Amino acid sequence: MPEPSPPTDLEILERMWLIRAFEEKVSELYAAGEVVGLIHLGIGQEGSAVGTCAALRSGDYVFGTHRSHAHAIAKGADIRRLMAEIAGRSTGYCKGKGGSMHISAPEVGFITATGVVAGNLPLALGAALTSVTRKENRVSVAFFGDGAGQSGPFHESLNLAALWKLPVVLVCENNGYVEFSPLSAHTVVERLADYATVYSIPSVTVDGGDVLAVRAAVEDAVAVARGGAGPAFVEVLTHRLRGHYEGDPARYRTLAERDEWKQRDPVARFAGRLRDCGVPRESLDEAEVSARAAVGRAAEEALADPPADRRDLTSDVYV
Repeated sequence: MPEPSPPTDLEILERMWLIRAFEEKVSELYAAGEVVGLIHLGIGQEGSAVGTCAALRSGDYVFGTHRSHAHAIAKGADIRRLMAEIAGRSTGYCKGKGGSMHISAPEVGFITATGVVAGNLPLALGAALTSVTRKENRVSVAFFGDGAGQSGPFHESLNLAALWKLPVVLVCENNGYVEFSPLSAHTVVERLADYATVYSIPSVTVDGGDVLAVRAAVEDAVAVARGGAGPAFVEVLTHRLRGHYEGDPARYRTLAERDEWKQRDPVARFAGRLRDCGVPRESLDEAEVSARAAVGRAAEEALADPPADRRDLTSDVYV
């Protein structure tokens, strides 16, 4: 089948609004006790997810983190099944057993998310090696946070990806905090892209609040990987507007810092950019209204589904 056309600017805004509305609804359901467990929202990081996935083909692989609702939706995951999974319903992607941190939607190329820091990087390398072996010309993309830079699997994966020239794009979402601590408390390396240089991996650092800049950077990285030259590294400077987890009071951040990043909100910035380019206000408003309506329906339907079945506890286990 031929690849679908790249998303238009308005479609990119619609996808960003869908992610924002979805995560705000999850927050609302969490506060109401409809969703339980650890929830990590990426509100404020939509530009990274949408910009990256807009540069990919439908058959490319994506591997997410503990904060991956946006990654899954950007790759095309069904929001109803995703909402059902987060709410622990049997109709969810993993029958309600994976929850927020263990999403898997392989039919759209979102292979898995994981709560293990840097744990997805070796998986992405394995998928890339499979692509090379089978001559499938697929690219693997691994999202990870700045905290992964201090882990063993991170450096091992960069080394192997470079050594074997694997078609992997490494996307570091550097939001400046490793859980509750600033990056400076963990490392003297300010730019995570500098790590790539050690392994002779081409790298770039980009403003995550500019969705088109992210897309352009990832397009270049994908061209390197798909062209057989090996891995590429994209560091996206971004920020989460919520705490590390839902309920985190985030006292480690100053009010000035929060206000600064709110001004750099990727959704509002892109909507303003389209307005300045002549896109009618009605179309921009409709993008938000439509997204919130779709998410509302998805939540209502998902919550009406039966909860995860105890009889499925040991199913889908391969070891």
